[in-house]
Amino acid sequence: MLKITLPDGSVREVAPGTTPADIAAAIGPGLAKAAIAARIDGELRDITRPLEADAALALVTAKDEADALELARHDFAHLLAEAVQELFPGTQITFGPATEDGFYYDFAPDPKRGPFTEEDLPVIEEKMRELIRADKPLRREVWRREDLIARWQAEGETFKAQWAAELPEGEELTVYWSGNDWLDMCRGPHLASTGKLDPQAFKLTRVSGAYWRGDQKNAMLSRIYGTGWLNRKQLDAHLHMLEEAGKRDHRKLGAEMDLFHLQAEAHGSVFWHAKGYIIWRQLESYLRRRLDAAGYQEVKTPQIMDARQWEQSGHWGKYRENMFVIPDEVPNTEDEGPVVSHDAAWMALKPMNCPAHVLIFRQGIKSYRDLPLRMAEMGCCHRNEPHGALHGLMRVRQFTQDDAHIFCREDQLVSEVAQFCDLLDVVYKDLGFADYAIKLALRPEKRFGTDEMWDWSEQSLRDAVAATGRNTAEWGWEELPGEGAFYAPKLEFHLTDAIGRTWQVGTIQTDTVLPERLDASYVGEDGERHRPVMLHRAILGSYERFIGILIEHYAGKFPLWLAPVQAVVATIVSDADPYAQEVVEKLRAAGIRTEADVRNEKINYKVREHSLAKVPNLLVVGRREAEEGTVALRELGKEGQSVLSLDDIIARLAKEALAPDMR
Repeated sequence: MLKITLPDGSVREVAPGTTPADIAAAIGPGLAKAAIAARIDGELRDITRPLEADAALALVTAKDEADALELARHDFAHLLAEAVQELFPGTQITFGPATEDGFYYDFAPDPKRGPFTEEDLPVIEEKMRELIRADKPLRREVWRREDLIARWQAEGETFKAQWAAELPEGEELTVYWSGNDWLDMCRGPHLASTGKLDPQAFKLTRVSGAYWRGDQKNAMLSRIYGTGWLNRKQLDAHLHMLEEAGKRDHRKLGAEMDLFHLQAEAHGSVFWHAKGYIIWRQLESYLRRRLDAAGYQEVKTPQIMDARQWEQSGHWGKYRENMFVIPDEVPNTEDEGPVVSHDAAWMALKPMNCPAHVLIFRQGIKSYRDLPLRMAEMGCCHRNEPHGALHGLMRVRQFTQDDAHIFCREDQLVSEVAQFCDLLDVVYKDLGFADYAIKLALRPEKRFGTDEMWDWSEQSLRDAVAATGRNTAEWGWEELPGEGAFYAPKLEFHLTDAIGRTWQVGTIQTDTVLPERLDASYVGEDGERHRPVMLHRAILGSYERFIGILIEHYAGKFPLWLAPVQAVVATIVSDADPYAQEVVEKLRAAGIRTEADVRNEKINYKVREHSLAKVPNLLVVGRREAEEGTVALRELGKEGQSVLSLDDIIARLAKEALAPDMR
């Protein structure tokens, strides 16, 4: 008999082959109906998978929302594949995972048919609902590798056959049957049957191209995306959020507000227009003042460094596929022959600033009295992201980090991390993000350093957050196994924006590996050399991505200190043009970014146009205002207008336009 321990500590003895569903039924009919999966010794499994040994069992219901959503989205992905193959014979399947808010599946359509389009989605959705209503059982089987490869080859599933052949030797290969007539290779787990899904809780959203295994040298596939939930209410709420997100899309607003653009001549690099760069400059100036007050020294380091430096730091071996490498030689200027030779030494554009900061630290002898040393850089970096992964400002190849590294003694670490948490809190609240969560990303499987080093680093970060009182559910405190960097654990800071989306932005990492690899040291109180602890930290992450988040968070309606144009003076009649110019000059003299609109257009047209451009303040002037020395103020998002004297509006806007740290 097997001994199965339940969450309340009670133990049930059951025969081998008993399933979690059997145990749920034995406990009671209500639980038997509610249970959808099981955790066996912490591992999520099918509720119908037989128990094999003594274990701790926790039954999963829809109340365990994270697990339930993952299962449902995984099932929706498989239903999508089954529906497509039933509707479009000759389509090959590849793979389709659950995602943060839904699922997708990649297909190789029959060449005679061509790629899928969004016009295909309604009929695929209806077929998926038909499969849900059929309540087909989802059944797990273990197959021998050669049998599975033979099956895929016989059915013309070349992608699946290749995938099965390349999985690691010794890995158990499992398939899931939908009924008795369709199967897919999958690790699982799944719900017990298709009928466990709500047929009104999903929607297919779009179609795109995707390369097989993400490599642009491979075949182009059709990727169908969907969003999946536990019920219709959750789906409707998500679709409403997507609609709102579409209105706030930073790429759309960036074009409408003349902030920036991107084009193929510089994949993944941003062309900042004057108005967009004003936002950048205001944000950078604000952050620089905060860092100065917090005791940081700002530095500037080279864009390109020798490959040997990256080898020594470990990035060449662990990160080279994400780096832009450059031959260290004069290119061939002749029309014939290769541009570069095959024996050139290599350099690389920096993907991060940390090795260069260690090299600055190493200049001169450092004493324990010099620590902590807080070194900041608004550092431009380059990372070789795949073209298909680029997304507006959110994922780029060239970006500028609000980067800094703190070199400190071990006994200073908790205090330094706690001070960083306090600084970050002030910055986020100043920028309009009062709601954020703190996560601790723990050691990955592939890493540098000893277990003892990782134990100490992880515990130090825990202690630092505890010292600030932020290691609570109220702050979203959570530990994330396996998600640390290869050289250090890290705290992650996840912002929540105005429509409820979360963004991982800030981070601080405890690193003892890089100082060792690059031979950084200080002289301790005992007169001996010691390794400093290196804290890698950022608050915004990158300016590009953070500005994209700001655009969407505020829907382009920036607080006055960040707004590219803070006021427009618009005339009702041409007689008021000289007075309008006087108002503009006085506002500019007071530091207000102001433009004049003296076009021969009706005032309602001007109001509408500047509202669409998200100008915070429209100052309307006509003959009366010119005679009385007043302006009629229309504030963005507010009804009506108020009449103020010119001196009053200048004083008011000058005060409101101050950055939060200067008020």
